[in-house]
Amino acid sequence: MAVEHNEAVVLRAIKDLVIEPIPVPDLKDNEVLLQMGSVGICGSDIMYWQRGGNSRFRLEAPMIIGHEGSGTVVKVGSKVKTLKIGDRVAIEPGTPCRRCHQCKQGAYNLCPDITFCATPPDHGNICRYYKHAEDFCFKLPDHVTLDEGALMEPLSVAIYACRRGEVTLGSKLLICGAGPVGMLYMMAGKVAGASQVLITDIDDNRLEMAKSCGANHTINVNGRDKLEVASEIEALMGGQPEVTIECSSVDYSYDLAINATRQGGCLVAVGRPSGRTLLPLDVALRKQVDIKGIFRYVNCYPAALEMLSTGKINVKSLITHHFTFNETLRAFETAISRDAKAVKVIIHCDQ
Repeated sequence: MAVEHNEAVVLRAIKDLVIEPIPVPDLKDNEVLLQMGSVGICGSDIMYWQRGGNSRFRLEAPMIIGHEGSGTVVKVGSKVKTLKIGDRVAIEPGTPCRRCHQCKQGAYNLCPDITFCATPPDHGNICRYYKHAEDFCFKLPDHVTLDEGALMEPLSVAIYACRRGEVTLGSKLLICGAGPVGMLYMMAGKVAGASQVLITDIDDNRLEMAKSCGANHTINVNGRDKLEVASEIEALMGGQPEVTIECSSVDYSYDLAINATRQGGCLVAVGRPSGRTLLPLDVALRKQVDIKGIFRYVNCYPAALEMLSTGKINVKSLITHHFTFNETLRAFETAISRDAKAVKVIIHCDQ
């Protein structure tokens, strides 16, 4: 297939998102060229668009946005063995060096030289054609859609969080934040064996969706005292949760999480708060609550693919809006609109 024309969605500056022509990338021996299919909008994409940064990463030059992607192979490098033209794949967006200490220890997510889609200075994949390393593309079975393939990225974050928290058979799991990733944590936690999952948020619509997707309990914490909520969590679950996953990025939820988690339990800190976060560290120490951070994921895509292909997790239930490539700006506007009540927004680059 001859590919002569390419376009990308470029974030030129804060709130300046445009479609521009870009070159068709040249392939290295171990890379494949993909016609991009589905790309999901992530909270980090919105942070770059609205604020010019996410955590320690800052937008300092125009950047192609997007990292939750899937596509179809249209060309392969000379040493590619596992993929062929026509294969549909999910893209694991981080490509590590494979040589450093972290990579050789199996923690390639911590590789200091990792290239990660749409993380400055690396470009993302909301474009017509995009190249990626063969070994970080995962072939999709015929019955798994490109939309589902794109959502393997946030699902992998959820799987990694559950692994870090050691969610297992019979675990009581508290999740702070009922956004798309919060609901994926719930789904992944259930697959891992959690007997009960309780989700908190300040948005009744999202809590309703969480309930419909399998949450055992939900609590709207808007304006409520954290200790009162912690007591309610214990009463609803018949005991304090062994594992709490915080994904709302607000101080209130971190405080609630530490107070609500069982003695000797674990808090998995996923949400990235801005500035300095105030924690009741004395409570955490007295209760011997382990606080574990996570950074993206490592070796989770195979598990995500297995969960999707066997029907253990239904990510399609989280997709509320679809847009074409040329409608990308409207897609981003919808993702932040309260009136739209968007959960997961998908952009179709091949339309």
